[in-house]
Amino acid sequence: MSISSLNLNGLQGVSPSQVSGMDIETALLAIQNQRAGLLEGQLQSQLQDVQDRNAQIGKLNDVLGGARTLSAQFTSDAQGTDQLPEGTQLEAFKKAAGAAGVDIRTVVDKSTLGAAVENFKSLIDSQSNSQQMDMLRLQSLSNKRNEAFDVMTNFIKKMQDSRSSIIGNMR
Repeated sequence: MSISSLNLNGLQGVSPSQVSGMDIETALLAIQNQRAGLLEGQLQSQLQDVQDRNAQIGKLNDVLGGARTLSAQFTSDAQGTDQLPEGTQLEAFKKAAGAAGVDIRTVVDKSTLGAAVENFKSLIDSQSNSQQMDMLRLQSLSNKRNEAFDVMTNFIKKMQDSRSSIIGNMR
């Protein structure tokens, strides 16, 4: 069985029945290639998670910005009306909150808006902390994938050197 007859680039496993019919070099190469492919798949999945978290942080920042814009419309000595002012800033705030999946139904006046701002800051901090952990996992997976490709490359080079040596000895 040759290397070209195996599906080495897919994420299908190399079964024992496939390995039993191979020479040792082909079997080791197939297994190492499978490992590299699996690590590549995990790396792509982790990268997508990081991108999704970045997008969510961006949306939460938009909500926080909208909340701060609304909050700035209240003066410190305002008396009488504590209700959220109607207008384009309120609509932009509602739109940003909807895009981020944040429930703002409880934000009805100045005090609840202030509490919401603190809540949004907390959500952003939580997402940022999770993003840092995701980045560490991404770096670890990248290192493992690079190591797997290095091992596979070294193995192929050693096989080639061995064959060259055998051919050289035959001459």
